[in-house]
Amino acid sequence: MVAKTYREAEERMELAVDALKRDLASIRAGRASPSLLDKIMVDYYGTATPLNQLATISTPEPRLLLIQPWDKNSISECERAILKSDLGLTPATDGAVIRLAIPQLTEERRVELTKVVRKRTEEAKIAVRNLRREANDRLKNMERNGDISQDRQYREQERIQKLTDTYIEKLEGVLATKEEEIMEV
Repeated sequence: MVAKTYREAEERMELAVDALKRDLASIRAGRASPSLLDKIMVDYYGTATPLNQLATISTPEPRLLLIQPWDKNSISECERAILKSDLGLTPATDGAVIRLAIPQLTEERRVELTKVVRKRTEEAKIAVRNLRREANDRLKNMERNGDISQDRQYREQERIQKLTDTYIEKLEGVLATKEEEIMEV
């Protein structure tokens, strides 16, 4: 029962780190990355469909995304979805492909993006701390029910705290990497 509590907490903390990585991948850092378009939904024959399921997205150059829709009739819908997104990018279409030029970020935009990244990382840290609290509550309930001794409860809470510290450090590492990527000129 104690091992299961620890394992569940560890798995859920790992999921929090993965979620942060996915979330930060969609933040534009001045470099072209197909993951920038992951959250864009296209109205494809009345159905909201992710852009990456309607087209091939490639990066032929460091500051250029090339989008090749499989259905040529959907180009205008893809273009409209990109314009409506919060990316602030203007697509250029030549009939068969959509080109997205990624402009250089201004200094103030870099600082703004850094604040957003820090905020999202703090939210992930809060999620990890909440998982720690849940695991500790389970341990306290086990001790109250007589399933484990008070000494074992304290030892396990220390293990959970060390696990939490490890995952907080991982989140800090993800933050540092993304900040470095954003501030890179």
